[in-house]
Amino acid sequence: MYNAETPLRAELPSSSKLLRSTLLAAISAIVILVAIVLPAEYGVDPTGVGRVLRMTEMGEIKQQLAAEAAADASATPVGSPASTVAAVPANAGTAVSGTPKALDVIQKTAVAPVANSTWRDELTFTLTPGEGKEIKLRMTEGEKAEFQWIVNGGSVNYDTHGDGGGRSISYEKGRSVPADDGALVAAFTGNHGWYWRNRGPSDVKVVLRTRGQYTDIKQVQ
Repeated sequence: MYNAETPLRAELPSSSKLLRSTLLAAISAIVILVAIVLPAEYGVDPTGVGRVLRMTEMGEIKQQLAAEAAADASATPVGSPASTVAAVPANAGTAVSGTPKALDVIQKTAVAPVANSTWRDELTFTLTPGEGKEIKLRMTEGEKAEFQWIVNGGSVNYDTHGDGGGRSISYEKGRSVPADDGALVAAFTGNHGWYWRNRGPSDVKVVLRTRGQYTDIKQVQ
């Protein structure tokens, strides 16, 4: 039978080396947890590295989807009077507000829809059942942008929010909303806009119109 040679004491790692290796492994695990896992899974980015690597945005979307799923699970069954939204006017729906300060930033208007020629940008896109889309305006702190979006063929869940420079904010959320309009004031310099998700059984078409103070408008991948 082959017997392995017993290593000499000098060949074995010392206690200090073992301790150092253990500490390095623990530090590496903490760095990975803080810089990658927390931003990617929970949208928590204490170091700002997750935002640079676009991990934080992924985590925020995951948390939003989880919240929507939980809300849908506890919602009134489809077909009951409370779930009927066909006759709901624009700006109706169930709004789930953020902080009181965030509410002040969304300034609702009661004006009728304005002709397309007066808007700076207009985007139209289709959402299939279960599909979501995010569009952001690049804004400097204090800038104000007016907006109007309308859903043709149904309603959507939405989240008006912003992020940038390691900061994030949720201005307003809503469920089963067919339209919305108002003015968005940037709480800080960064990207501010909307995330929509179609929870209905059929395709819907969303038309977004914007104007005012912002650098550009983009779809977030």
